[in-house]
Amino acid sequence: MSSYLKQWNAMFQDQQSQQQNLAEIDLYYKLETAAYEKILADPKQSLKGNFVDLQKQLGFQNKPIIFIGFLDGINSSLKNNLDLEEIDDNSEINLEIDFTKLFISMHDSKADWLYTIKDWDNIISPEEQQQMLFDWRQSKIAHSEKVGRNDPCPCGSGKKYKKCCGK
Repeated sequence: MSSYLKQWNAMFQDQQSQQQNLAEIDLYYKLETAAYEKILADPKQSLKGNFVDLQKQLGFQNKPIIFIGFLDGINSSLKNNLDLEEIDDNSEINLEIDFTKLFISMHDSKADWLYTIKDWDNIISPEEQQQMLFDWRQSKIAHSEKVGRNDPCPCGSGKKYKKCCGK
């Protein structure tokens, strides 16, 4: 039997059952949203146990492939990443979430249905959220060391570069 992760990834590569996959992906978004609402409502709750128990706790009953997709999505926001290739029904899982990383990750993936969940305000204040987003956007801006022709000349003459060293 192939791993749950391989089955999850195969859903996006199999063109023949695209309609079925779209239904599964739609279900994934619904279950993912419900799981995050549950997590954000009580961020101090224990999120550890074996795969099957945690799957039920977060509302992914009998949907291990969709649950592994959820784990794949949250994995980069965990304090200790999971080896998703090795997970089976008996695997012990501990989801220690770094909520700052998770918030930014949701913005990175443009998941507005997730980063607008109201309970975020109870975990990260709106002011902190704004500052985090400002810093995140600033980190995405490309910076160049090149001197523009109308910039002050780096030699310190006070002249425009084009009238000084740029000639």
